[in-house]
Amino acid sequence: MSPMDWQALLITLKMAVLATSLLLLLATPLAWWLATTASRWRPWISTLTTLPMVLPPTVLGFYLLILMGPSGPLGRLTETLGLGTLPFTFTGIVLGSVVHSLPFVVQPLQNAFAAIGPRPLEVAATLRAGPGTPSARWCCPWPVRASSPPGCWASATPSASSAWC
Repeated sequence: MSPMDWQALLITLKMAVLATSLLLLLATPLAWWLATTASRWRPWISTLTTLPMVLPPTVLGFYLLILMGPSGPLGRLTETLGLGTLPFTFTGIVLGSVVHSLPFVVQPLQNAFAAIGPRPLEVAATLRAGPGTPSARWCCPWPVRASSPPGCWASATPSASSAWC
């Protein structure tokens, strides 16, 4: 492989690691909130989260270019902050990857959190666990399987769910 091939591979690996880390940091609390809230904003947030899944990738990319471009709201914000514009930069690519992949991470985690139900949190409360402790120690071990590739695949294909669950 040529040095340019290695450079492309390294950039791709850095983008994948960074995008996956950001996705797990953003999608886990969002999925928890969507699975447990009764807020009137839930349908709107759920729709916005699912939107990248139903839009064709070219349309999503066009909208992201408009949003992140120099005349878009996000582009104006980043230029005001002195960060420049995001299109065709590494940061823009990571942001686009996160937006595109968000529904594929949120939905399996949301389903896993919804399947847990309130019972583990009630048990944790009877054992005098603090408000931050139940979500970390009592509820997160179960959805870990949903955030792995087999768990995501199993939740995406009903025929495979019996093989993985």
